[in-house]
Amino acid sequence: MKNKDSKPASQSDKGSRVVPMGIMFIVLCGLSFYLGGIFCSEKDSFLTKDITKSIESPKRTADASSGPLQVKSVAFPECSIEFQDYTPCTDPKRWKKYGVHRLTFLERHCPPLFDRKECLVPPPDGYKPPIKWPKSRDECWYRNVPYDWINKQKSNQNWLRKEGEKFRFPGGGTMFPHGVSAYVDLMQDLIPQMKDGTIRTAIDTGCGVASWGGDLLDRGILTISLAPRDNHEAQVQFALERGIPAILGVISTQRLPFPSNSFDMAHCSRCLIPWTEFGGIYLLEINRVLRPGGFWVLSGPPVNYENRWRGWNTTVEDQKSDYEKLQELLTSMCFTLYNKKDDIAVWQKSKDNSCFTKTLSNPDAYPPKCDDGTEPDSAWYTPLRPCVVVPNPKLKKVALNSIPKWPERLHVAPERIADIHGGSAGAFKHDDNKWKVRVKHYKKLLPPIGTDKIRNVMDMNTVYGGFAAAVIEDPLWVMNVVSSYAANTLAVVYDRGLVGTYHDWCEAFSTYPRTYDLLHLDGLFTAESHRCEMKYVLLEMDRILRPNGYAIIRESNYFVDSVATIAKGMRWGCRKEDTEYGVDKERILICQKKLWRHIGEEYVD
Repeated sequence: MKNKDSKPASQSDKGSRVVPMGIMFIVLCGLSFYLGGIFCSEKDSFLTKDITKSIESPKRTADASSGPLQVKSVAFPECSIEFQDYTPCTDPKRWKKYGVHRLTFLERHCPPLFDRKECLVPPPDGYKPPIKWPKSRDECWYRNVPYDWINKQKSNQNWLRKEGEKFRFPGGGTMFPHGVSAYVDLMQDLIPQMKDGTIRTAIDTGCGVASWGGDLLDRGILTISLAPRDNHEAQVQFALERGIPAILGVISTQRLPFPSNSFDMAHCSRCLIPWTEFGGIYLLEINRVLRPGGFWVLSGPPVNYENRWRGWNTTVEDQKSDYEKLQELLTSMCFTLYNKKDDIAVWQKSKDNSCFTKTLSNPDAYPPKCDDGTEPDSAWYTPLRPCVVVPNPKLKKVALNSIPKWPERLHVAPERIADIHGGSAGAFKHDDNKWKVRVKHYKKLLPPIGTDKIRNVMDMNTVYGGFAAAVIEDPLWVMNVVSSYAANTLAVVYDRGLVGTYHDWCEAFSTYPRTYDLLHLDGLFTAESHRCEMKYVLLEMDRILRPNGYAIIRESNYFVDSVATIAKGMRWGCRKEDTEYGVDKERILICQKKLWRHIGEEYVD
């Protein structure tokens, strides 16, 4: 062999090198054979040890005729105790990799495939089964969320206080020193629609420990409390430990994972979001997710600046200027000041498109009307845009004053169902009835449903929210998840008066470990196993499921045995059950996650 860049050797050189070259060739062949044997034997050894490689999902659609998928058993190790509050896509250890501009480091940044953890997240030392609802709204075990920083920093504001082995939540807050109930009472005086079922869904940005959302539950209003992951406060973790709906998130450079025109009300109580900066882009996102006729409530700077400016380390002139800028921006977005008293100001989004048509017709208007380049409901890793998302003029019944009041809206086919392929009022009714039958069967298989043992529930791949609707009378709430790769049915979920989020199950969910009592999935692996390995989805389920929590896994016969095998490796106890009609195409796995504790190199149940 010769290098193409060198000259051919002379005849004398070639003759003098025949023997050495021949010997070298034989030696190299022998060496390569030896190394190859070592490599092959080591590869076989690696595959034997790393059995998880054998459970990779097939790259094709499940076909029952081909027989069930077979996987080898695997025992997943424990993660080290430092991962007890591991949130893979919002991991503080990775923040320094990302910029601080507009807090982009707080957004979702998932680890690459090679850096995924294939281990079981341990509970903290001294972890106890959470206190049951409704008592949990007022107290939780300290060892379950062992953070003193927020207690020390917010003790004067009555967010929470540590008493012995528990944290207690008095219902205080920065802007409601007399308690959250008195604060919401005043808000209801300003917004009568909070009392008669008109307002059903809300979002609380910068939620603290979610006392506002917790108080609204008794008033028939279902709130998603939103706050970013941080090093100390663990606000969302406190909220979910209390049994209040919450999700990790921040308004930064990406849209929130919700459809347009979804929430009836949005709230910010001194959440410190710079609403008028960066062209008002954060407030434009609130406009997108708020339905026509919906309300935006703000308490804190610059509201009531005349009396509050001394405590804000600023001047009355600066606060007056900030308030005027805010009012000007909201007016340009077709919001009107609806009511105002003391520290609370309420604006209402335009009920119809007449204002948008008039105000945004000027080509020099700011913010401008969004073009058709980005779908209004596109909200999974979709950049924020400095423009106004105008409601579709064809939709006549999406506005707050047009949609049925709660609870009637729960079982009325929303107008937006017609935008879904195959969607219709008939399909909606069929889905509604189907889930009533299924949930009745589920309760026979899993009696804790409907008791105080189950509070935080997730439907991992809902369509119209039928499962959540069927358990609406039970003392629980449901986070309805719609796959970012599935048909966009989440708008229908919100029109029904339920809440949920978009998500891609090939990634980690935006929550802390141990935050759900029950996970439900219906054919998720059948639908999406071609995109990512089942083990990662199941490990994520284990991360977010509370110890002693349950999973209802409804799957085709092709996948159900392999799911059970992997679940066993996660120390889950599972049993296989028939569906409500006993059909052969699919089965139901009823699983329970064991409570185990980290003791040296061993674990104990």
